[in-house]
Amino acid sequence: MKAVIQAGGRGTRLMPYTSVLPKPLMPIGARPVVELLIKWLRRNNVEELYITTGYLGHLIRSFCGDGHQWGLRISYTVELEPLGTVGPLSLLRDELTSTFLMLNGDVLTDLSLKAFTAFHRSTGGPLTIATTTRSSKLEFGVILDRDNVVTGFSEKPTMTNSVSMGVYCMEPAILDLIPGGIPFGMDDLAHCLLEKRIPFHIYKHEGLWLDIGRVEDFHRAQDIMWDDQTPALQLVGT
Repeated sequence: MKAVIQAGGRGTRLMPYTSVLPKPLMPIGARPVVELLIKWLRRNNVEELYITTGYLGHLIRSFCGDGHQWGLRISYTVELEPLGTVGPLSLLRDELTSTFLMLNGDVLTDLSLKAFTAFHRSTGGPLTIATTTRSSKLEFGVILDRDNVVTGFSEKPTMTNSVSMGVYCMEPAILDLIPGGIPFGMDDLAHCLLEKRIPFHIYKHEGLWLDIGRVEDFHRAQDIMWDDQTPALQLVGT
């Protein structure tokens, strides 16, 4: 199976660090995020990889090269202008001719790609989004009402939601919905599918997931040990 790592973003949440390093090259211990991702993909039998680059992309291309050091083949696309999270796939229409994976260049997870892709194929749909749950505390009191009469009040409640992990399994048909040359995000793609009443699915993951673009997750990732012999991440001391 082919995979695409989206690595063209500016990483604004990690500024000022990402003013000199693109987010996929931010260090987790002694190794950059993108190296951990590539090794994880290779252990999951991915042999052909595309990396979409934009901001400071020359540094990513210089570090990763052609991928021979990891036993796979890496090719690159270059965004002259930002194309969003999904838009860069428009540059790969001729290469992505069968089921493929797409993932953000700033995620670490112990998701089983074998189980994920098997589930995707079982749905028969064009897109499956890996999801997990995240809780966040609101900074405001939440008021419920009916006809301007208060029916409930919660002071700074904690909300739990199903969120995208930034890992996707797609069919080539999805490329027909992605315009070329303009920014196009996953939200745009999801709305397009919903408007066209094309069913797509989620795969619920209950294991580890970190978004390295968040400062809290970036610091937590420093306490994670990547075991080269298995596809899973394990917390140090567990």
